[in-house]
Amino acid sequence: MPLRLAPTFRDRLAVASQPQIGMWVTSGSPVVAEICAGSGLDWLLIDTEHSPVGLETVQSLLQTIAAYPITPMVRAPSGDTVALKQLLDLGAQNLLVPMVDSAEEAEAVVRAVRYPPRGVRGVGSALSRSARWNRVEGYLTKAGEFTSLYVQIESTAGVEAAAKIAAVDGVDGVFVGPSDLAASMGLLGQQTHADVTAAVLSTFEAVRAEGKPVGVNAFDPAQAKRYLGAGASFVLVGADVTLLAQGSEALARLH
Repeated sequence: MPLRLAPTFRDRLAVASQPQIGMWVTSGSPVVAEICAGSGLDWLLIDTEHSPVGLETVQSLLQTIAAYPITPMVRAPSGDTVALKQLLDLGAQNLLVPMVDSAEEAEAVVRAVRYPPRGVRGVGSALSRSARWNRVEGYLTKAGEFTSLYVQIESTAGVEAAAKIAAVDGVDGVFVGPSDLAASMGLLGQQTHADVTAAVLSTFEAVRAEGKPVGVNAFDPAQAKRYLGAGASFVLVGADVTLLAQGSEALARLH
């Protein structure tokens, strides 16, 4: 029986009447992911770059989140071709690739997530959840419709190349990471510094001028509102582990 896949994040953004607000899922707990999935947020980012989350866990989290009206995205550990292939095959429809500094790197990532002749993604649809074990009709020829790709700019080099990165065919949007950007600017830990904010906003302008949506990480509420006002289409405003840390600290202060 043919099966349907959920709309991609690209599809969601195209019809959204307001910016998409989301949060990180880094704990690896399906219970926590399910709680977050039922929150009313628009999207969740499962992280495999700065968390202990492995392939089996990513698949479990995606299966858990699928029961809820929220869009999951997975951040890859890097732009490595094999890593991206594995995440796609286990059913990640929306990918975020970190540390993209040039159009050439962005093009390499696009090739990694596309089947030949456009790219180099290995063919294993009959063996994987991505095509629901070949139950998604026409998956191989329509794979580009079933997946979306976002790249992360988080360095001064990436800021300078933002327009060229955004212009790469196959890149559906750009996500800005102020924390690593601040570090690359010699302002480690100062992601709300005026110079960092200015660099983020200049990236917004460059990406939007290419007709692509731009997103950003902004845990500070005032900063998040500023970026939303500047045209951010998707924003991450918190993380599961951060909420738990802050909540438990608040409890400790009661005595």
